Amino acid sequence: MNTSTMENPVMTNTEECCPEFDRILWEHKKFVWSDKLFLKDSVPEFFHIPLPSMYEKAITRMWKKAMDAGAIPDDKKDSLLLAYDPSPWKGELLLAVTHEIPGENHERLSGTFISNVFDGPYSDAPKYIKETDGYLASQEMKAKKYYFYYAYCPKCAKKYGHNYIVVLAQVL
Repeated sequence: MNTSTMENPVMTNTEECCPEFDRILWEHKKFVWSDKLFLKDSVPEFFHIPLPSMYEKAITRMWKKAMDAGAIPDDKKDSLLLAYDPSPWKGELLLAVTHEIPGENHERLSGTFISNVFDGPYSDAPKYIKETDGYLASQEMKAKKYYFYYAYCPKCAKKYGHNYIVVLAQVL
């Protein structure tokens, strides 16, 4: 997601709001985080299906709060918006930030995360998890939790002709 602009990366009217995704940087990579800080928000879902307008509003709200607080990472590789579904009725969004924002909810992630990249619709998320589990088993690892990183907004997915979804598996 592009953070080099002052605009909301989801709501921008520019021709390109998301930088071109390089799947090589994410395919089967290991990330070790220690208290990586995220701004946290939640949105309603219906059987794990996100309600697009609610996600858009939450992302816009989070982005504005982080921008106003000067908490957006300068380096694009540190700019992450993760989605996590703790239940069929609730989704959580985590936006990486550089410091806590007073009065806001935050979450810190620590541990080892293995990424796996897919190009396809959100509706195939169960298939992506299953394939990620197979990869982890081949590496003698097991997932504790799954996070999703969507490389492109819907407009940029159409522009680039890809809908990259990164599964970040927090491993035991």
